[in-house]
Amino acid sequence: MSKNQIKKDVSTRTRRGIIDLLKEQGGMDVVALSSQFSLSGMAIRQHLNALKEEGLVMNVEESRPMGRPAKLWVLTPAANRFFPSGYSDLSVSLIHSIKEAFGNEGLDKLLDVRNKNMQEQYLQHLGGISDIREKLEKLAEIRTIEGYMAEVKTQDDGSFLLIEKHCPICEAAAVCTGLCKNELHLFQTVLGNNVHIERGEYILAGGRNCIYTVRQNKP
Repeated sequence: MSKNQIKKDVSTRTRRGIIDLLKEQGGMDVVALSSQFSLSGMAIRQHLNALKEEGLVMNVEESRPMGRPAKLWVLTPAANRFFPSGYSDLSVSLIHSIKEAFGNEGLDKLLDVRNKNMQEQYLQHLGGISDIREKLEKLAEIRTIEGYMAEVKTQDDGSFLLIEKHCPICEAAAVCTGLCKNELHLFQTVLGNNVHIERGEYILAGGRNCIYTVRQNKP
């Protein structure tokens, strides 16, 4: 392999790494990216400018309490192609076909069957766990395998955040809101009646993530 090819491969891996990190962390400045990749600011800017030319990243400004706004780099919607899509085109086509053939009632029945099957699968993994934090960690693990890039964070008030940073069924959910409605019911079912769960930030409503707040009910 030639030196030019090696250099090209390294650049490709670095740029894909930047895309993955921005998906995981959200907006980041050049300093933060430089520290993650052990590269100079100039080298990181070169990679970012190349990604910008491809339409994959863009600049935004974030206000700070003091000083100038921070200049952050974020992904554009075009970067979604690097992440699982859940066979979006096929899913959307099938949803339209089901509506045409069986109406909304038929689609609702299909979603009920899908939700029931997912409940059974999730409960097989979560059924023997009693601690809510452990349940959420296991749920996040399952969702990550499915392409949702999920994680759990503990809040100061003792509640938890289940954060999903990617939606592999986004296109399908946009034309079938029942998918997201059933998802919230699914989480409530598998986590149990001793918790209250609500969705705050929502990707389909323009949010960067889907964020669920989970609180244990008082005895």
